[in-house]
Amino acid sequence: MRFGAAIWTNRTTWPALRDVAGRIEASGFDSLWADDHLLADEGDWSDPKLEGWMTLSAWAALTSHVRLGLLVGANTFRNPGLTAKLATTLDHVSDGRAILGLGGGWFEREHDAFGFDFGASFGERLDRLDEAVGLIRRLLDGERVTHEGRFYTLRDAVCAPRPIQARLPILIGGSGPRKTLLTTAHYADLWNGYGEPARIADRDAILRAHCAAIGRDEREIARTVSIDVVIRDHAEEALRTYGEIAGRHGLAGRVGSDGQAQDLTLWGPPATIAAGIRAYADVGVSEVIWIFRDPFDLETIERLPEVRAALDA
Repeated sequence: MRFGAAIWTNRTTWPALRDVAGRIEASGFDSLWADDHLLADEGDWSDPKLEGWMTLSAWAALTSHVRLGLLVGANTFRNPGLTAKLATTLDHVSDGRAILGLGGGWFEREHDAFGFDFGASFGERLDRLDEAVGLIRRLLDGERVTHEGRFYTLRDAVCAPRPIQARLPILIGGSGPRKTLLTTAHYADLWNGYGEPARIADRDAILRAHCAAIGRDEREIARTVSIDVVIRDHAEEALRTYGEIAGRHGLAGRVGSDGQAQDLTLWGPPATIAAGIRAYADVGVSEVIWIFRDPFDLETIERLPEVRAALDA
């Protein structure tokens, strides 16, 4: 099992982002992710928010082994040629550690604020994603691309230099059965889902069916999941810690009247966390990405080795 850390950039500062990246790498995480929003997507949208690609580039210069990516990049923000160039440059800055995370885009308020075309519907945004990812894959793989499509036009486009990685991996985030998972089957090297193991297994079955239909080996696609985790020796302390963070980020309504944090997937001592992670491994997940919000939970970050030890026990 691999472990990632997703750092949401709402209501934080560069010094905090800089310092937490070092703690994440020192604790043995395999990957480090930023989100891709221009306004705060949790709580009050007008609260401070830092940009994802610039954060990744800075992290690349500060770290040495964690893989780096957006979880996930909003396809609606950028032309596919620009996205390919950004991913390639990050791969060079990080000496071959970039992962290109992409999704259809969902936060309408930021599109309205900054003048980005949000599209006529969710389905249209997913169609745009599918066309864009196909073009990005071709550019990253070294093709000279001319394309006249429904959404994008490229004329003799080339992405040079090539990424350091022979195949820069693309991650698709989302679980839509008809479109997102079909795009994943066609182009992705990694898929990122969200939810309990049973939901991941359900969506994974759909992904496998898409792969079979198009003749792709589903084993070429790594399964990842994003979850909220708090490690404390006592469950009550973990719930209290998450409640404080949820309150800061406008998520207090997601903590039920029974005191159970509705979005908190795993909480408690390392052995309890490890047991929950085994359930994801049992449905084929190979990387679990833990979500962190400011103030970043350093105790949970630094206790990752205890979870690894519990998994190996």
